[in-house]
Amino acid sequence: MITYSYRRAGDDDVDVITDVYNEAVIEGGSTTDLTPVGYGERKAWLDRHRDPYAVFVITAEEDGARRDIGFASISVFYDRPGYDGVCSLAYYIAGDARGRGAGAFTMRALLDEAAARGMRRACTTIFADNAASTGLCERFGFTRYGLMPAAAYDSRGALHAMSYWYADIGR
Repeated sequence: MITYSYRRAGDDDVDVITDVYNEAVIEGGSTTDLTPVGYGERKAWLDRHRDPYAVFVITAEEDGARRDIGFASISVFYDRPGYDGVCSLAYYIAGDARGRGAGAFTMRALLDEAAARGMRRACTTIFADNAASTGLCERFGFTRYGLMPAAAYDSRGALHAMSYWYADIGR
């Protein structure tokens, strides 16, 4: 049986965050970055997540072995004071750890953390053909509020529609 946990990310986690993210970039289908990002870029991104925003590292434990398998973030939705209380959620799970419940664990943790941090609404933007992520949004009660056809390329040159989702989570 696999058990999952998470912790607030710190400087010691930039390597795993960078590795997991770059795997997703190279694989295509989940991010609009077209080339892998460097350590410095990910470190700067992590540093921008000040309370109430945060980045978390996802850990899996199986048969006594623990390893970091992904990361998740609660980020600024739009940098205007009127949007305080609305956040943007994102997560990335290592390829060899997908399909085993890590995504569902991570989504639940993100929603709980966002609510605990005083957020009233969480939003996310997903490639519309990313069935795993859109399925999690549906499972966790998100509402799709928009679809932009032929909106963004991935690193493999595929052009994707983007789907926009939100969930009411607190206040």
